[in-house]
Amino acid sequence: MNKITRRQALGTTAGALTVLGLAGATARAASTDSRAAATPAGTVDEVYKGRRIQITPGQGGHHGGHHSPGMPTVRIDGRELHVMRNADGTWISVVNHYETFADPTSLARAAVRELQGAVLAPFAPMGGTA
Repeated sequence: MNKITRRQALGTTAGALTVLGLAGATARAASTDSRAAATPAGTVDEVYKGRRIQITPGQGGHHGGHHSPGMPTVRIDGRELHVMRNADGTWISVVNHYETFADPTSLARAAVRELQGAVLAPFAPMGGTA
């Protein structure tokens, strides 16, 4: 069974982000409001460093059902950030794969800083569809 390794996923992601970074400066979200929007309990909708972060409670089934029910959906400027929860309760993403975070909000903010204005590339697992 062919599975993508972390090294391959990181290399592919880094390459895509580098290419997309050239266009990323002009592809900002339409929202420039620096205030967090009013949202239902358990959700986050805020603008951080000019990027819109939206986190909704887990419904499960996104990414073609590759996540367990209860996983939150994290979006940056409307594009989904693939996140994973570690056994110790910390969080990682494809952008910050080797750095752990206490919660999805701090993980999303770190991804915004790491992207440095680049547009988040779609994540498609090997052998699946996004």
